[in-house]
Amino acid sequence: MFKKILIANRGEIALRVICACKELGIPSVAVYSEADRDSLHVRFADQSVCIGPPRSSDSYLNIPRIISTAEITNADAVHPGYGFLSENPNFAEVCETSQLTFIGPRPEIIRLMGEKDRARQAMKEAGLPIIPGSDGAISTEDDLRAIARELGYPVLIKAVAGGGGRGMRIVRNGEELEPSWNAARHEAGLAFGNSDVYIERFIDRPRHIEFQVLGDRHGRVVHLGERECSIQRRHQKLVEESPSPRMDADLRRATGRQVIKAMEDIGYTNAGTIEFLMDEQGRMYFIEMNTRIQVEHPVTEMVTNIDLVKAQIMLADGADIAAVLRGGNVLEDGGVKLVGHAIECRINAENPETFTPSAGKITALHLPGGTGVRVDTFAYSECVIPPYYDSLIAKLIVRGRDRDEAISRMSRALEMFIVQGIYTSIPLQQKIMHHPDFVSGNIDTKFIERMNQ
Repeated sequence: MFKKILIANRGEIALRVICACKELGIPSVAVYSEADRDSLHVRFADQSVCIGPPRSSDSYLNIPRIISTAEITNADAVHPGYGFLSENPNFAEVCETSQLTFIGPRPEIIRLMGEKDRARQAMKEAGLPIIPGSDGAISTEDDLRAIARELGYPVLIKAVAGGGGRGMRIVRNGEELEPSWNAARHEAGLAFGNSDVYIERFIDRPRHIEFQVLGDRHGRVVHLGERECSIQRRHQKLVEESPSPRMDADLRRATGRQVIKAMEDIGYTNAGTIEFLMDEQGRMYFIEMNTRIQVEHPVTEMVTNIDLVKAQIMLADGADIAAVLRGGNVLEDGGVKLVGHAIECRINAENPETFTPSAGKITALHLPGGTGVRVDTFAYSECVIPPYYDSLIAKLIVRGRDRDEAISRMSRALEMFIVQGIYTSIPLQQKIMHHPDFVSGNIDTKFIERMNQ
């Protein structure tokens, strides 16, 4: 097992990795910016090193400083968490060159799945259904117009190298096509340093469903079922659950087999997530893969009884799937049996009506508890939420015997979650839990837009 793991991240995911390290008996190293000097991940790690000023580019995205810190602290592995450098193939390569184990897939796999046009083609060749669209980046206006006519409006223009809604435009008619293409390319270039975009058919009311996978170095891949992530605003997830209320056993089995084959075909290792859109007829289409741990991984942990972060560490150290799944739920049809129902609400430091960030000091904090309730957070009373990073301050996760109990438990837990001094997304999530469409499972990615009308 590793001698020491450096955590190249901050906030709740850094704490989550520290917990896994402690349970595995592995010392941890926290890196932090000057803005995070008093953060809990600094307190609970075995060692901590300041790597720069608050700006991410000078600290959490500064590869030389992170590698130097790993060397001076004698770490032999790096866990990237999510965000920041977690899907940066250059960082994974530098780790390998520096004799550090990158806890994730190989750099070439990160690169393949990070370039969306290449990922679409690779998954298509591996047998996953994809949304009809261009075979690669669109380079000329003539090609743009021809493919749009062939697909039929509406169409979706997407950045090849991006995510989170940046470099993305919905086009509903020919007049909007070229201006939207130029705007998407400009935005993609600013956000990702790559202005290439591709085009695909637009699905008007899709569900967003993703499959969790684990792969070992011995060629074996398993899936851990699906997560429903349709409750979003501005392409950012707010509520996730597992299993999906729309997925039945036959569709889960069929999609799971396709996912496993695709991952085996590319030789995937460690944890990853295959993301799909489901149309109103229940047809599944691959859209992208995230080659890292997801923010919403706890809902899968709650229904499979498998610690995904410990699994990441064990797989990176060479363990096989059998060792990683030991103590989890029963394996069936290439996947792990899902027991009960779990829901996660992302508690963000933001105004619940305008979604503007709300940095500042938390003057009072009460975390809910009780049966089936889990809170992953770096927040504490009197801590300061800095304005420099993502607005996520906590994840509230509940598990119930079924979906109705999980919704009831989440409603109760949200009511008992008290954060004073800043705005949070809690009021909005309380409304979601009581909305009749959510309760009935009648949801899609436009749910928030309809709810706020």
